[in-house]
Amino acid sequence: MQSEPHPSGVRARSQHQRRRRIVQAAAALASLGGVEAMQMRTVAERAGVALGTLYRYFPSKMDLVVAVVSDEIDLIEGSVERRPPATTTPSGRAVDVLMRATRGLMREPELADALVRSLIMAEIDTPFAERVTGLLLRVSGHEPDARTVTEEQRVLAGSLTSVWVHELLAMLRGQRTYDQVQRHLEITATRLLADFPAPPSP
Repeated sequence: MQSEPHPSGVRARSQHQRRRRIVQAAAALASLGGVEAMQMRTVAERAGVALGTLYRYFPSKMDLVVAVVSDEIDLIEGSVERRPPATTTPSGRAVDVLMRATRGLMREPELADALVRSLIMAEIDTPFAERVTGLLLRVSGHEPDARTVTEEQRVLAGSLTSVWVHELLAMLRGQRTYDQVQRHLEITATRLLADFPAPPSP
């Protein structure tokens, strides 16, 4: 005889689905009009939840921005996990990941602009840059939390992430093409990751 789902499990799934709808609604609004379009009342209406419910999940608009940022990184990480970079050098693998992220983000320029602005505005603390840096370390053959990763390697990978963010911002402003961004990242990655050991073969 099949047991009935536990009430707490059903409630947890319902809460997860509700949170997911809220984040998707916020991302959809940001893709249309940037951060300014992510008005809490509008997000609640689009997600089909009461405004009070929205505030229980996300006490402020910036908490909502952080959640949208995290979702975008989840997509990038999922893409890399499904299809790891085919190149063999740390710099080549890093550029592959960053250009893949660039193409993904630029499909929704307004959302990309919102994410980049969330990075450069000091009052918004998002995990975006840290997670991208961790991803670069992983594809170059290092686990970000492992003791084998030196402080210098973390700093260099973080510097490459910073260059990418500024190149992405320049692209959003119409000052860069895809080819220019890729070339600039190739030059920077080749220098910054020159002393990184080659990643192990899969």
